[in-house]
Amino acid sequence: MEFLPKEIEQYSQEHTQKETEVLYNLNRETHLKVLIPRMLSGHIQGRILSMFSHMLKPKNVLEIGTYTGYSAICFAEGMQPDGKLVTIDINNELETMATSYFEKSGYGNQIDMRVGNAIDIIPTLDMKFDLVFIDADKHNYSNYYDLVIDKVNQGGFIIADNVLWSGKVLTDEVNTDTDTKALDEYNKKINSDPRVENMLMPVRDGLMVARKL
Repeated sequence: MEFLPKEIEQYSQEHTQKETEVLYNLNRETHLKVLIPRMLSGHIQGRILSMFSHMLKPKNVLEIGTYTGYSAICFAEGMQPDGKLVTIDINNELETMATSYFEKSGYGNQIDMRVGNAIDIIPTLDMKFDLVFIDADKHNYSNYYDLVIDKVNQGGFIIADNVLWSGKVLTDEVNTDTDTKALDEYNKKINSDPRVENMLMPVRDGLMVARKL
């Protein structure tokens, strides 16, 4: 589902800072070699994530769902010089590609990629985070949130991707499709949680932005 007319989307891209050469090449290689390249954040959303990071200047970032590493690099652009980004993905087939681009980006020494089930890995992380990005299996979004909320510093942010799910959250699929139902439940969960203030940004496939109070 396209949320904006293609002409508006094209105009937005033309008037947004370009990707770095590394991100451009990663974007291109993902589309050429990897299944479901739509999972990649891409130009506009990537610049939004980078802008968030530059505004927050996070010391520690947690990303749940690495894919080919595009969004991790975007977040790393705004981290503190001694900052660290932990990114988790269950798919070991993409690890080599992602880590190679982390090195090419110049942030390889700041990005720690963990391969495995995030449900098991998150409780082992003995650190606090200023920024968390959730972009993995949709049926576990609420579980991920519950695992990270106490690990987020006051004033820190939790951002979840794909919360509009191509508009399916407004259709009957919210009652019949497990992923759609899980995302709708996640949106309601965040919107009613007194521990955070939130905004659902209708950018690309939807970003739920929550700031811990």
